Amino acid sequence: MNRRMCWAAALSGCALMVASSDARAECVATAPSGPERPQLTDTFPPRGTSGYAATLHIVVSHGRGETVLPRGLELQSESDAARALKAAGFALPDQSAVAGARLSSGDEDSSGDKGGRPKTTLDLPLLVLPSEPGRHTLTLPPLPVAIARANGDVVTLCTGAHSLVVDDPTASTPNARPKANPPVRGQREEWVALERALGWGLGGLAVGSLLAWLIVRWVRRPRPVPPPPPPRVPWEVALERLDEVRHAGLLETHRFSDFFDRVNDAVREYLGARFGFDGLESTTDEILAALRQIPHFALPAPELAGFLQQCDLVKFADFTPALEECLEAEHIVRATMPPVRETPAPMEVRA
Repeated sequence: MNRRMCWAAALSGCALMVASSDARAECVATAPSGPERPQLTDTFPPRGTSGYAATLHIVVSHGRGETVLPRGLELQSESDAARALKAAGFALPDQSAVAGARLSSGDEDSSGDKGGRPKTTLDLPLLVLPSEPGRHTLTLPPLPVAIARANGDVVTLCTGAHSLVVDDPTASTPNARPKANPPVRGQREEWVALERALGWGLGGLAVGSLLAWLIVRWVRRPRPVPPPPPPRVPWEVALERLDEVRHAGLLETHRFSDFFDRVNDAVREYLGARFGFDGLESTTDEILAALRQIPHFALPAPELAGFLQQCDLVKFADFTPALEECLEAEHIVRATMPPVRETPAPMEVRA
């Protein structure tokens, strides 16, 4: 625990009496006599400047187990000690600021023996504030120093009274005149809110960019191509094309050449796709030769050969066929279709 100094009347063992006539303070020491009596030495500068601090240097030599100023610097503004200092032209600075009192402790080592009595050193800055301008001689009143012993007793020591010659800050300047205010200096302030906003904004931008990149990459990921629809069977395509040709109105307008040309292409393409050869690029003889090599061919060769020859005559010799010959194509397709397997009906289960 840090040890501090107290000049308040509320501190036990500190007695300070202020005379009402001249506001002089009298400190009453309560230390016992004998070799164990604490010793106090203090120094104060003889000259000072008005408005500046003068430091009171105090050194207390005490016994082991004794604590100097256990309750700290508690000089209340309404206490007798504070009024005495103010009446004498002194003020105690705020102890929480840089100009607060500095307290240190250690062993006396004047003879080189570190087993001597402990000592406590206090540097107490006092602000010099005379009531009027000009040179003045101020008297610092005695101040009490409290020492707590291990048995709970409190010993009080008093500092000496010190005289201080105070001069104005401009006392050494002949014919001093007021000076103008210094130029304005810009003050930079740390904008914490902006720093945090920029930090969070940059962090959010980075996270958002990463999420956007991940989403775009997920959307553009390679996907499996759906399988193509199964190919249509050749006879289904041939019957569909023949039906389109029948309802195209070519026979009603006696355009037999166009009708047979489209029917011939449909049948040849069907035969090639059904039995595995190029029907559109093959001649009639090549088609018949390819069909003879196919086992179990259902359509008689003369019937198919007659239809293909009729198509060649219409195409190359401008032959006009009969209407019945025009309808042989659908019969050829249906005759060469594979047989349809009948699905057996499910058996009825009786209870």
